[in-house]
Order: sequence, then C-alpha cells, then structure tokens
Amino acid sequence: MDILIAWILRAIPFGTIIMYGAMGEILTEKSGNLNLGVPGIMYLGGFAGFASAYLYENTVANPNMVFSVVLALCCAFIASMLGGLIYSFLTISLRANQNVTGLALTTFGMGVANFFGVFILDGRTATQSMVYKTFQTKIPGLSQLSVIGQTVFGYGFMVYTAIILAIVLHYVLNHTRIGLNLRAIGENPATADAAGIGVTRYKYMATCLGAGISGLGGLYYVLDYNQGIWATTGQIEALGWLAVALVIFTTWKPLNAIWGSYLFGMLYWLYQFLPTLMGFSVPGYITDLIQMVPYIVTIVVLVMTSMRKKRENQPPASLGLAYFREER
Repeated sequence: MDILIAWILRAIPFGTIIMYGAMGEILTEKSGNLNLGVPGIMYLGGFAGFASAYLYENTVANPNMVFSVVLALCCAFIASMLGGLIYSFLTISLRANQNVTGLALTTFGMGVANFFGVFILDGRTATQSMVYKTFQTKIPGLSQLSVIGQTVFGYGFMVYTAIILAIVLHYVLNHTRIGLNLRAIGENPATADAAGIGVTRYKYMATCLGAGISGLGGLYYVLDYNQGIWATTGQIEALGWLAVALVIFTTWKPLNAIWGSYLFGMLYWLYQFLPTLMGFSVPGYITDLIQMVPYIVTIVVLVMTSMRKKRENQPPASLGLAYFREER
C-alpha cells in the first residue's frame, strides 16, 4: 500500500504538468492549428512566472505571497500567449508551414528561457523563489485525513485548477456557440467562413489562449513540482512532447486529459517502482525501455482509433492546413 501511495503522489503532480500542455494544445488544434511549439511555450511560461516572482521577492522588503502568486500566474500566461501570438502571425497571417514554425518556436522558447534564466541566476546553476511554498500549500485539514486525504488532497492548488479547467474547456467546446464555431473552423474553415464565422479571429483566439494554458504547465513545473528551482536540464522539453502525445491519446477530448495525464504519470514513473513491486532489481537498459511506455501506448491508441474510423475520435479535418480564403 505504501508503494502505491508513493507512486500516486509522484504521478499526479507529474501528470498535472502535461495536462496543462495537452489542454492548451487541444484548444489550439480544435481550430485547425497544429502547434508543435508546446515545449518552447511551456519554457516561456515557466521562465516568465519564475523570473517575475524571483525579482519581486528580491526587490521588495516584505513581499506579499498572494500577490507574488498572482504575478507569477499572470506573467506566465501573458508570456505564453505572446509565444502563441508569434506562431499565429506566422501560420495564420503569413501562412507559414505549421510544423516548421512550431519546431522553431520550441527552439526559440528553450533558448530564450535558458539564456535569461541563467542570466538572472547570475552565474549560479539554480536558485529558489520562496513563492513555491505557496504553490505547494495543501488543503488544510483534508490533506491530513489518512490515506485518502494524502492521495486526493495532498497537492498544491494548481492540480485542482487543472481539473476544473479541463471541465470548463469541455463545456465550452461542446455546449456553447463559441465552441461550436471553433470546431466548425477546425473541420472546414471555408464552410465556416461562408456561414459568417470569423475564421482568422477564432484561430488567433484559440491559438493564443491555448498557448497561455500550456504555459501554466511550465510554471507549475518550476514553482511547484521543481520547488522553485530553475534548472537547464531540458526536462520541460520532454514534458512538452509528452503533452503533445497526450493530445492524441485523449482523442482531442479535454475530459480524457484528466485521467490520461495521470495514467501517463503512472506509466512514466513505473520504472522507479517496478523493482520494488517485482521484488528484484531491473537492469538500466530495461528502465530506459519502460520510460518509452507512454509513447508506445499513444501509438497503439492512434492505430486503434484509425482502424475504427469513428469520426468523433479523429483529429479536426483541417488540422495543420493553412486556410486560403481566396480558394474557397
């Protein structure tokens, strides 16, 4: 039982990071845009939130932790939206190739975040922003209730915010006029345009908001999961690609991102708990193979959904394609 609890406590925070990235990418892809710049956007969000909280705490005599949290959230969201705006301008207005632009944005976001991150650290490898203690604050009382309290309520507020956000996103996409228009654009932008829907406006809105949501995953990694430490290990990039894989695994459904992200977290950390569960040591090369399991599961799901050919499980029909209004 103790092993299972430790496994869950490790998997849920890990899954929350990729849940934010996946939800942002789901919103983006529903509009027909394929943004492979999620890792770079998560870097931008993580750096902006970390830097704003760090500078605020080091320039104010008695910093207010609530204000520091709000400042970090706002800066992370705005910086990530700016990354989404760059992508939108290049792919929607200039009609650049979406795959190449996304990969370039990943490289750009990583480079900018790591360069200025090290610059702020003033030559040190890592530093701490005390606001991480507020991000890690658990629900008082409930987190102390035996096993259930520890595994269900023993996390920072951003874990529960991610779940609420997934539910809200599901409702907006499936039960509002905005969501209907957005899905119509993702399926056939020419038909949506003929019906009077502002294709360009919706694409910009979905891509920028989606980038902002993805950036919160980077913020959560730095100021909660990594305890306020900025490091240039490249872990955020790996989590960003896992988030992109999770989008396919969840078949573009926000509610599936909740359990899917936690499943990814369980599968990712399987290598650490498998020796204890099996009762004998596992060679290093086996653990490397085990860490591939989330990607293998994604491939299996992609093959199965393609073979079943259910329309509701397929990606938006115009995903990755630039819209030329003159050709409709």
